[in-house]
Amino acid sequence: MNQVVVADAGPLIALARIDRLSLLASLYESVQVPETVLVELCVDSGRPGARVLSAALARGVIQPQALAPGAEAELARLCLSLDAGEASAILLAEQTDCRFLLIDERRGRDVARRRGLPVVGLAGVLLAAKRSGLLESVGPLLADLSHQGYRLADALVAEVLRLAGEADRSS
Repeated sequence: MNQVVVADAGPLIALARIDRLSLLASLYESVQVPETVLVELCVDSGRPGARVLSAALARGVIQPQALAPGAEAELARLCLSLDAGEASAILLAEQTDCRFLLIDERRGRDVARRRGLPVVGLAGVLLAAKRSGLLESVGPLLADLSHQGYRLADALVAEVLRLAGEADRSS
């Protein structure tokens, strides 16, 4: 199975802010992002996680990819309901033989699914990391994400903890 993932900015920034972006490199062959998402990552800024993102870009963990020529009209159409990063990530995922699109924003996920793309969110990556033995538990990371301002629905957190076998533990 292809181990290339296409990603939107949100999950990458969140992982960088809790210093767990390395999980993607351990789980997948590469993480491709469209140029619009690369700009949204603000790797040259002083924002939290920017240094981690910049290092991942330098090591080739995050790989910028141009959209196929002629994608402008479809990109403009998608941008009527999505932000440019989400729209371009969806188009890149469609033109790439990727394992899945890493995206958390609900509207973007819905559009991607309607277009037949496999979609995984940040919580799914954390579960995959735990199942692969890269994490001992996901609960503390979910708490760290919350403290960093990353919003995950309470029901999603409860389900992730249940699937991780951590539902009865306090994090």
